[in-house]
Amino acid sequence: MNAFRELLSAGRVTHVPGVHDPLSATLAVHAGHRAVYLARAAVSAVLMGRPDVDYVPATQIADRAATLRPVLGGVPLLADAGIGFSDEREAVWTALSYERAGISGIVVPRMFDAPGDLAVIARTTAYAVGGLDAVVADCRAYAAAGADAVLPAGVHAAADLARLRDALPGVPLVLSRTEAGAAAPVLSDAELAALGVRLVLHPLAALLAAVRAASRTYRAIAQDGTADTVDRMPWAAFTALSEPPSPDAGYVPAGLDT
Repeated sequence: MNAFRELLSAGRVTHVPGVHDPLSATLAVHAGHRAVYLARAAVSAVLMGRPDVDYVPATQIADRAATLRPVLGGVPLLADAGIGFSDEREAVWTALSYERAGISGIVVPRMFDAPGDLAVIARTTAYAVGGLDAVVADCRAYAAAGADAVLPAGVHAAADLARLRDALPGVPLVLSRTEAGAAAPVLSDAELAALGVRLVLHPLAALLAAVRAASRTYRAIAQDGTADTVDRMPWAAFTALSEPPSPDAGYVPAGLDT
């Protein structure tokens, strides 16, 4: 079975952090994550220095995903759809390129018949315009078209999630805790699982943390001529990243949590 379908069929919540290069993917694997996520905004930020570029071709996402595959060690990769899903024939070609790049699941803004074994998470942004009724209608249509799960962007309140769960029996829900939007109420994993949520995505948390740390380092060097005042990973811990991670979930090799 596709690894993401296994996570979606489990009765628990899995947190899926965003990664953006082989080093960040290595850190996520060492931290014990069971899945990782390559967001379109992360690809834009890393390749172009701008996180707000809407036109990110699917080929760029697939190319970036291919660089992550060697370090993931079988940990499944979820990725955003890029430009390349505008019609059915184009979507088939793009989906096949995603599979060849090692992507197991895809987040799409519209449904299509995915070839191969890609898990499809269909995303709707209807909440901002049409409210929860429009979200329910979209998600029902996506589920009927064969989506493995639905991502109702902007829906985070327990009452709204409960209505979605009741309207979509057996359809897994996926949430995105992105810093690009307003802060959402944080429900416990137990509460989310009871509401039908199976995946929680954290698309940019690690990237923004890395950018903040890098910014402080560059400023320190410019102002003080040294980065000694900035908290950094020890060199020995950095080189330890070449060691294979432990199979024990959540295990962090000595020094990697410093």
